Amino acid sequence: MVWPANGRGVGDNDQVNLYRDDAIVLRTQKLGEADRIVTLLTRRTGRVRAVAKGVRRTKSKFGARLEPFSHVDVQLYAGRSLDIVTQVETHDAFGNRLAADYPRYTAGTAMLETAERLTAEEREPSLRLYLLLVSALRALTEETHDSRLVFDAFVLRALAVSGYSPALGECARCGADGPHRWFSVAGGGMMCGDCRPAGSATPAVESVSLLGALLSGDWTTADASAPRHRREASGLTAAYLQWHLEHGIRSLRLVEHA
Repeated sequence: MVWPANGRGVGDNDQVNLYRDDAIVLRTQKLGEADRIVTLLTRRTGRVRAVAKGVRRTKSKFGARLEPFSHVDVQLYAGRSLDIVTQVETHDAFGNRLAADYPRYTAGTAMLETAERLTAEEREPSLRLYLLLVSALRALTEETHDSRLVFDAFVLRALAVSGYSPALGECARCGADGPHRWFSVAGGGMMCGDCRPAGSATPAVESVSLLGALLSGDWTTADASAPRHRREASGLTAAYLQWHLEHGIRSLRLVEHA
């Protein structure tokens, strides 16, 4: 038996229905009297929806391991429409450490929703997004940085790996070198005076620098930023995220009021 790149076992050139992968639990929903449908972002397979049978029973062997935020090693049986969870082991139960801190919990919840929304197609590998999500959840639990900074950094980088990185150092339309004064959510980032559309924002230079720091992982600059620039950068990040999704992130309003 060998394990190819997609995580599915292969023997004698025949694909086996059982496969194994690392995953973050994004969401769960009830199914029948005792089961749940679990939405997972996996390392190799992308977003997967699977049935976890009997996990709502008090004697379930792995119900607690399949809660949102859980980082797990999971074995699944590939079904026609929904896969079936057959085994699960916990790498890290991020949710247990986030539950007692409302701002961090809400930021994490919005991260899970964002990750699900950015993986529009099931079973399309999203390794970079998976790694970003694991790192961001770990950063939230370690409490090294402000929770909203961690959330904004995750959103900006997740959008970048999805092909929606905002232009910050050059004009988003004509490519002219900056710095520029105007930020257009619909236009794709900073814009020069000739290209800026009506209604463009004029963020502070420090707020734009903060966006760049969050996008590049410059935590020294991000941690030293002033509250007013964090608020402005967060507003631009939220607006930019909402623009690129068909529907809004419902949990984002909880982050904004945390």
